[in-house]
Amino acid sequence: MIPALLMLATFFGLWELYTQLSGIDPLLLPPASAVLSALWEERGLLADNLQTTAVEVVLGLLLALIAGAVMATALHLSPRTRRASYPLLIATQAIPIVAIAPLLMTWFGFGLLPKVLIVALVCFFPIVVTTLDGLRRVDDQQRTMLRSLGASRWQMLRFLEVPAALPAALSGAKVAVAVGSIAAVFAEYAGSDRGLGHLLLTSIPGLQTDLAWATVLVLAALSITCFAAIAALERRLTPWADPRKDPTP
Repeated sequence: MIPALLMLATFFGLWELYTQLSGIDPLLLPPASAVLSALWEERGLLADNLQTTAVEVVLGLLLALIAGAVMATALHLSPRTRRASYPLLIATQAIPIVAIAPLLMTWFGFGLLPKVLIVALVCFFPIVVTTLDGLRRVDDQQRTMLRSLGASRWQMLRFLEVPAALPAALSGAKVAVAVGSIAAVFAEYAGSDRGLGHLLLTSIPGLQTDLAWATVLVLAALSITCFAAIAALERRLTPWADPRKDPTP
């Protein structure tokens, strides 16, 4: 924690030094002190919009986790389905989210639902890929042992493959949450009157670049918080996969 704080202090110090020595226009890049001041002075406004964006990110991630786990399990259990669907799943990643967002807003309106769907779409792919990879990488000797004990296919999935794939699924969630906030911003760009993305969209044309940068810092803090929450959940649910614990006595 202390090294991270030192690096953060160094970053802001270099930022402040650069803006003071370079003479760059504050409308282009405000000093770090101005950004931190805006962060404090506009804390109420930022907190209100953070709540909106956080709900979109969390709900979208939960939806992606559920849908991704179901899809990965279906692809794992049915090789025919995997061969037919996996290329299409990969192809969906070539569709830019900036093109999908306005369409979803047209279909579902400008409420919470389309924003949650956009976040879920962005988070869905890494969760599916990592979960499927975890399901397929179970030790063959463990499978053989369960078969010798008369375990059914569903029992093998429940007691062996799902627990073994859980660390991979949560790793995929950590990757997904890093881009989930970006997806929420794109969704709010497409149509919203609240949220950090909306605040960015209105503060930049209003020449409030210090507020815009403060909003970026809040977005970064949201991503870090979600990442840390999933990492804590991972340590709680999969203690056997914690690399910090030495399995040897």
